[in-house]
Amino acid sequence: GRERERSRGWRMPRDSTTLTFVIVGEETPIYECEIKAGAKREETVNYLHEFVLHASLDNIDEAIWTTQSCYLKQVDRYYDLTVSAYATSSLVKFLLLHDSKNDDGIRSFFHDIHEYYIKIMLNPFHTPTTKIKSKPFDEKVKLLAQKYLL
Repeated sequence: GRERERSRGWRMPRDSTTLTFVIVGEETPIYECEIKAGAKREETVNYLHEFVLHASLDNIDEAIWTTQSCYLKQVDRYYDLTVSAYATSSLVKFLLLHDSKNDDGIRSFFHDIHEYYIKIMLNPFHTPTTKIKSKPFDEKVKLLAQKYLL
């Protein structure tokens, strides 16, 4: 019974795969996407995801200076949730909160998202602090998540 449950360790309650993707430009989120593979998540869980991602920013700032690679791999953990990160040359950060191990898929996802992010930045009316509200960009993020992460 209970002793067996304790010995297995505590896990986050979930009803689906956890995938939350955020782009942070100059310390403010400019794009957020909750990629769902199951039922609708509770609002309190969404707040927890935001908190975990925000808390990982300091680790990302430290990791940027320890590697020459844009892909920073795993930068933080919270129980069974992992934060993987990618930093562009302009120090814009891509964060992915997930509950699975898939380094190659995550690296490919970040690489392809970076290409689409550059296309958004080529718009002369878009700045690194402007929120990304492009429907085609949102659709590409979800499509790439399906391709590489789910």
